[in-house]
Amino acid sequence: MTTSFQHLKAVVFDWAGTTVDHGSCAPAVVFQEIFRQRGVPISAQQAREPMGMAKRDHIAAIAAMPDVAARWRSQHGCACGDADIDAMYDDFLPLQKQTLHHHSKLIDGVPELVDWCRSRGLKIGSSTGYTRELLQIVTAAAAEQGYVPDCSLGSEDAPKGRPAPFLIYTAAMKMGVYPLWTIVKVDDTAVGVEAGRHAGCWTVGVTRTGNGVGLGEEELSRLPDEERSAAIRAAGVTLTSAGAHALVESVADIRPVLEEFDNRLASGERP
Repeated sequence: MTTSFQHLKAVVFDWAGTTVDHGSCAPAVVFQEIFRQRGVPISAQQAREPMGMAKRDHIAAIAAMPDVAARWRSQHGCACGDADIDAMYDDFLPLQKQTLHHHSKLIDGVPELVDWCRSRGLKIGSSTGYTRELLQIVTAAAAEQGYVPDCSLGSEDAPKGRPAPFLIYTAAMKMGVYPLWTIVKVDDTAVGVEAGRHAGCWTVGVTRTGNGVGLGEEELSRLPDEERSAAIRAAGVTLTSAGAHALVESVADIRPVLEEFDNRLASGERP
């Protein structure tokens, strides 16, 4: 018979790169496209660097990068202003909607892991930098594949997005879970991990399937072993620097980490 965790009460998962969309590919390609349309192409690395933020904030963060800002000024004769960012955000949303229909496949092992968590008494929350409108596409696709969190929050569901902790606070309230150190935040982005630390949660960084590696399953499988391992290690360094208490290559690998956190709580330790 499966016993419930003694102390842990909930897990809050990110979406793209953590539970769906191996490599978090959907957002990155759209960020690149909206800057390309304005004559200021950006690299995949630049598109991914602010990943996890609310999407308008993400666009503003890219535009503020010194290299991008300099090339924008050269192309347009002035700095990228709020009106430019608003226009790019307006273009981003329909493009992202189109892309999401092709990038909402569950990452292997997610439904089984969620079932196991629930069998141990944990509630399942989720949050994202996507808007509610975008999130509805992802949650509908995930439900068809067997994954339905107890709550799903988008960027409008808190006064400020990650790395602020407010989405986690909102998830805790919706699930009726407290104190915050009984919650585990699982994310593949640095700002997601930082949000978990700011909230006072345990945090787990996801490497192989996430934004730090940034490759779909097939692309990743074609990499030479050494190159693949190096990419996973580099993603881990970024997430550890952001404050992750533990790393996993995939959400499917998280069971022993949750066991460890529960044991640490039992011994009086807090995140």
